[in-house]
Amino acid sequence: MYISTTSVVMEKMEPQRRVYIFLPKKHRTALAKKYKLDHGLVIKDLSTNVNEGILQAYFRQWGSITACTIKKSPQDSDSKSASALGYVSFSSEEEADTADWAGPHYIGGMEVEAKRVVSLKVFQHQSSLKSQQGESESNLKSLSS
Repeated sequence: MYISTTSVVMEKMEPQRRVYIFLPKKHRTALAKKYKLDHGLVIKDLSTNVNEGILQAYFRQWGSITACTIKKSPQDSDSKSASALGYVSFSSEEEADTADWAGPHYIGGMEVEAKRVVSLKVFQHQSSLKSQQGESESNLKSLSS
């Protein structure tokens, strides 16, 4: 009965959202000793006319882009303008640092704010969920036989 409860809980789990962490370099180094990290930049104050292709083309000059996303916010009634938030992930820590230090950044004719961030690599979390689910299924099979 315990195993079946575990497998039901695993099936109901929603995919985890990615968390971007802004840390000073010495703390990023300490975190990197325990976890594999994705290194990137969060880009604030993007024009809503900017898409992922434009963002990738701009940041490609500092390294290899492994991920790029943009989230557009609804128009603010007070400021009468909409804005977007972007995330660009680089293949190495050095590339992300170089892109960060190269600022100020102007994308789509506007100055944007870039913040250096890290996040846990996605495959780690997914593989640990799969291994836990595999263990639950094998335990359930051993109980049924």
